[in-house]
Amino acid sequence: MAAGDLDEAGVLSRLQTLIRIPTVSDADPAVFDDLLATMRDLYPRVHALETVRIGRQGVLIHWPGASAARPVVLMAHLDVVPAVGEWSVPPFSAEVIDGQVWGRGTLDDKGSVAAICEAVESAIADGAVPAQDVWLHFGCDEEVSGESAPAAAAELTRRGVRPWFVLDEGGAVAEQAFPGVSAPIAVVGLTEKGTTTLSLTVTGEGGHASVPTRNGPTVRLAKALTRLDTLAMPAHLPEPTVELLRRISPYLPAPLRPITANIDRIAPAATRLLPLAGAEAAAMIRTTFAITTLEGSPAHNVIASTARAGVNVRVMVGDSVADVVTAVRKVIRDDGVIVEVTEANEPSPVSPMDDAFELIETCVEELFPEAVVAPYVMMAATDSRFLTGICERVFRFTPFRMSKAQRSAIHAADERIGVEDYRRGITWYRRLIESLPA
Repeated sequence: MAAGDLDEAGVLSRLQTLIRIPTVSDADPAVFDDLLATMRDLYPRVHALETVRIGRQGVLIHWPGASAARPVVLMAHLDVVPAVGEWSVPPFSAEVIDGQVWGRGTLDDKGSVAAICEAVESAIADGAVPAQDVWLHFGCDEEVSGESAPAAAAELTRRGVRPWFVLDEGGAVAEQAFPGVSAPIAVVGLTEKGTTTLSLTVTGEGGHASVPTRNGPTVRLAKALTRLDTLAMPAHLPEPTVELLRRISPYLPAPLRPITANIDRIAPAATRLLPLAGAEAAAMIRTTFAITTLEGSPAHNVIASTARAGVNVRVMVGDSVADVVTAVRKVIRDDGVIVEVTEANEPSPVSPMDDAFELIETCVEELFPEAVVAPYVMMAATDSRFLTGICERVFRFTPFRMSKAQRSAIHAADERIGVEDYRRGITWYRRLIESLPA
């Protein structure tokens, strides 16, 4: 199937329809009901398949193949984050400007939901039967680490389904992904960092702001956060990162090629050099900490009796949540700061680069011949982490070409996807399904 075979006007219109339904994670359930009803109307053949409601408002759809020996799970999520920031266009308008559809969810992750549905809908219309069972899971609460994905894993387990591989959102055909590399890099996540949340709390005497005392709860918390900002966990170069650097080596400026070509032998030097390439490269090698929420006094003239901060931690492969807590307590150096783990997720297992990875790689090479295909460690969290208990091959890849500006707009203002990039993504999903081996 080629991009030219698509019903171009209908494909674009259906994506716009989904984007215009504001399914922010904490939205009224009626909004999600509207989305699911709309999807049934837009993709009737997909929803004529066995469909099970999962969690609050997720769905699990079973497309029987010629064999059930090596089933495949394709995942995406229906919820989106709030439309923060100053947008150039209304965030749920789905306007088309300069060949791009603008709106919250175009890249994260309704674009993938719609592209998967378009691929399956067209395949069924053509009478295609996949070589293996295909399961579709569209979660409703990925952005808040909700119950839909764990419930999907439980339902698949109940049915005795052990997927050959799982494919969820993640890496993309990324432009300007690495300094000095002009070719886009199609990064396929083999693992992901563990998403963990810490709460740092200090309590003390409150009172009226007219009679302050020194070193109160807010000051002690501020000192703790300043120290935490200096914390650098040990650097790690897991095998996906090593292989990524090997694969991009021929495309780097000449002085850097010897380093990356022999990366496994000079790993210590590489861990010192990568942070110099910017924040994205630095995050590839170590656990990161982001101070995200702060709570203190409820009024300007009241001294806080409790001060609290939330810290979002992305735990690198090679570290553990316990390692993180130990390091945080050590760097803070204040027993009066209570460190609590409010959400704990260890890094995901590393998926093998075997025949399943090679299938994905081949499909990328066919549809994106301009790109370098490489594995990597995904820094964000996905629903797929909840399926690692039932499947050893969990991959994270979104088949859309994305500029650096587009990637920066995910969870920020002006999220958008190129119309032609979206169409090529549909074709990629169709090619993957058609390429499943008997």
